[in-house]
Amino acid sequence: MSIQPAFRAGFATFVGRPNVGKSTLTNALVGEKVAITSPKPQTTRSAIRGIVHNSDGQLVIVDTPGIHRPRTLLGERLNAVVTSILGDVDVIGFCLPADEKIGPGDRFINEQLEHFPRAKKIAIVTKIDAVPRPAVAEQLLAISELRDWEAIVPVSATSRIQLDTLLSQLIGLLPESPPLYPDDAVTDETLEHRIAELIREAALDGVSDELPHSLAVTIDDIVERDDKELVEVYANLWVERDSQKGIVIGKGGARLQEVGARARAGIEPLIGSQVFLSLRVKVAPNWQRDPKHLSRLGF
Repeated sequence: MSIQPAFRAGFATFVGRPNVGKSTLTNALVGEKVAITSPKPQTTRSAIRGIVHNSDGQLVIVDTPGIHRPRTLLGERLNAVVTSILGDVDVIGFCLPADEKIGPGDRFINEQLEHFPRAKKIAIVTKIDAVPRPAVAEQLLAISELRDWEAIVPVSATSRIQLDTLLSQLIGLLPESPPLYPDDAVTDETLEHRIAELIREAALDGVSDELPHSLAVTIDDIVERDDKELVEVYANLWVERDSQKGIVIGKGGARLQEVGARARAGIEPLIGSQVFLSLRVKVAPNWQRDPKHLSRLGF
C-alpha cells in the first residue's frame, strides 16, 4: 500500500532585476493573469497573491515590487513592502534571465537574500527559449557559484518549459499544511484593484521612460446596469505634471482612446460582460514624494 505524500501549502515570492519575467512567471504558474506585465521597471507596485492548486499542495505566489535603490518616497514604501514579504515567505525564487550575464544588480539582490534566513532559496533561470543550450548551461554554472541553492530550475514562462518541474520543487519546499485558500481561488485581489491594474498596464504601453513611475490609477465606481449586459467603470489616471497629462491623452484624445480600448480588452474577459469605460486624466503634483497623495492613491 503506497503512502500518500503529505499535503503542503505556503508562500513563495520571486525576486530579481526588472524585466527578468517575475510577473509573467507568476501568471504562467497560476494559469490566469493576476499580475500586470510591462517592459517598464517597477511595474509591480503591490504584493499580489496568485494561487496555484496541485494534488500535492497549494502554492501562494506573492508577486512583489522589485528590490531597488529608492529615489522617492514611493520607492521607499515599495522597498518596505518587499522587505516585509521576504521576511514572511517560505521560499524565495531568485530569477535570473538566461540571455544576460550575472551583473552587479544580481549580486546586490543575492547579498540582500542574506537578510532573510528563514526562507529556502532556489534559483530560477528564465527565458531559456531565448538562447542556445550551451549558453543556458553556462548560466546554470555561473548561478551555482552564487550560493548553495535548494535547487536551480531553468524555465520559459512563455513557452511553458519546465513549469511543472518548478512547481513541484516549490511545493516540495513548503511546510505541511491544509490548503490556505478555497479550491477555486486564483488571487485574493479585489475586482476593483485588478481592473485598476489592467488600466495602468494599458496606459504604460508605449509611453516614454519617465512617465511609468508617475502613473497611478484609482477607480471611482463600478456600476452594473439593470439588464446586466453592460458594466460601467469610472476610473482616474493620475500623473504628476500637466505635460504628462498631455502625453497620456494624446493629440485630440487619440492616445487615451487607445488606452481605453486596450484596457477594455483585458477587463471584459475578467468580469464576463461588456464594459463602458470612462477614463479621466488628473494631475497630483509630485505625488510620488507626497505622503498625503501616496495615501490617497493607496500606497
